[in-house]
Amino acid sequence: MNAQTTTAVSQTGRPILFYDGGCPLCRREIAHYRRLDHRAEIEWIDIHSQPDLLRPYGVAWETAMQRIHLLDTNGRMITGAYAFAALWKHLPYYRILAAVTRLPGVLWLLEKAYAPFARWRWRRRCGDVCGIGRSEDVGEQAKDTATHTETRQ
Repeated sequence: MNAQTTTAVSQTGRPILFYDGGCPLCRREIAHYRRLDHRAEIEWIDIHSQPDLLRPYGVAWETAMQRIHLLDTNGRMITGAYAFAALWKHLPYYRILAAVTRLPGVLWLLEKAYAPFARWRWRRRCGDVCGIGRSEDVGEQAKDTATHTETRQ
């Protein structure tokens, strides 16, 4: 699988999860994950309220809003189901699920289910209004092409 490698990495040495904090569904899910992150292994960035924080990572705001993104500790930007699998490796109770995603075909199947869900969520949440004016606010950024990578331990 391909992954976009960025020149910037987390200042904390932790993976960074970029999520849409303006989406009620996303907010609830991330709140659940954050409650489980007792050891603060993940850096959580709400790109709805802090879009400028994407700038160092070369990800356009509209792109990040359409698919969940995680910057791993090696500087790879991972999206979609692959990002969830990478996240789950750091969370109690979900580590088992992360291990299951390493079985042949499982992550591929999860991505096939996630992709249409993400498109539906974006259309339902934003339609044509979320992107208006954001590109100028965030600045001209490198184009992110919904990349992903399998995460293996």
